[in-house]
Amino acid sequence: MDWGKRWALHFVRHTEKRLPKYESLFRSYADQFAMDWRLLAAIGYQESHWRPRATSPTGVRGLMMLTRSTAKYVGVKNRLSAEQSIRGGAKYLNIVHDQIPDRIEEPDRTWFALASYNVGFGHLEDARILTEQAGRNPDRWLDVKEFLPLLTQKEWYSQTKFGYARGHEPVIYVQNIRRYYDVLVRMTEPAATPDTLLADDPLTRPGNDGEALMAAPEIQAALPEQLTDVPPTL
Repeated sequence: MDWGKRWALHFVRHTEKRLPKYESLFRSYADQFAMDWRLLAAIGYQESHWRPRATSPTGVRGLMMLTRSTAKYVGVKNRLSAEQSIRGGAKYLNIVHDQIPDRIEEPDRTWFALASYNVGFGHLEDARILTEQAGRNPDRWLDVKEFLPLLTQKEWYSQTKFGYARGHEPVIYVQNIRRYYDVLVRMTEPAATPDTLLADDPLTRPGNDGEALMAAPEIQAALPEQLTDVPPTL
């Protein structure tokens, strides 16, 4: 079995075994901050695979993998509390979403917010400036994501205000979250298609900007025929 197939099967299995423990929390705090709970859940899966005691080598902890400073900023006292972590993650996503310039339309505004959640608003702005200097559209995620990885190269990050960043990470981060989100939508709304997900505010319901995420064969192969009834053997 190739890596893509294993990855997809793990995700589908975790939606059955782990997600039910935290779904009510994702729903509750997503409602509080006016966002789609499946987007919040997708972030949680990307961060920790829905493990409330997850810890990284750099000390980032919890289901939403908050840094110590971010946790303090959003009022989280115990990062290993699933409820506090999910509430903190929702609050922080709402904050970074509001930081994105108003002129940036959805769905790009949400993709930028996710990138900012991962790499920081300053580094995102650096990448947007590099994008504009190259004659591309700094308000379009498909353009900016090509320039974020350049922040690892001195030739480029030496021109920026905030300097070096592992710019490839937010690109992968956003792509993965969008894929997880799309699968969760298919599981909870079997009749949904990427076209029907387009909305004025993707923080409430993320849209698709043309990247065929759900078309990935490893995802399609892993999804059961009845998406609302995930077989326990997966």
